[in-house]
Amino acid sequence: MLKAVLWDNDGVLVDTEHLFFEANRLLFRAHGIELTERQFFDWYLADNCGAWHLLDGRGVSAAQMAAERAERNRSYALRLAQEHIPAVAGVEPLLAALAPCLRMAVVTSSTGQHFDIIHARLPLRPYFEFVLTAESYVHSKPSPEPYLLALARLGLRADECVVVEDSPRGLQAALAAGLRCIALRNGLTRHYDFPGAHRVVDDMAQLRAAIEALL
Repeated sequence: MLKAVLWDNDGVLVDTEHLFFEANRLLFRAHGIELTERQFFDWYLADNCGAWHLLDGRGVSAAQMAAERAERNRSYALRLAQEHIPAVAGVEPLLAALAPCLRMAVVTSSTGQHFDIIHARLPLRPYFEFVLTAESYVHSKPSPEPYLLALARLGLRADECVVVEDSPRGLQAALAAGLRCIALRNGLTRHYDFPGAHRVVDDMAQLRAAIEALL
């Protein structure tokens, strides 16, 4: 019996994937490299390696890369604070509909700082028992560690939960933890089939139907 839903954040609850892509594109553009959407998909959404290997052979040291990453995170946080970050269309009514019958939590690769900035002006956080951010675990998605930690916090078995993800590495993490995963496609993942997903959906109406079918 389904008892809980574990939600990814970026691209699932909030429309932020394109902003993070832009933050990384600006970083590499300063080095004469034009990061494409496909490369972002392959190296950030399908894997978790980033595009740092593009700087190999350009005389950029590990210390410089760490400084570049810190500056990217700072500028990304600033942009999140300055812009209106919308919730994904239809997600709040869906959370409200599910809240009476299902426990819910967030499992995200975002930093706690970025998550807090985004959600400070949104009404979604009260729907969740807890939020696991990048500081909550050692190994990020596609490792199963974040989802295994969430299961432990909930005190539930994997077959009592379902995950909602928008990226291949999120799907990988869920499957490795033994969880069913519903993949919600967005602009950056619309071309991907999400093999192994329990369902693949394109909007909140389809997502609601997929979750309710498990109840």
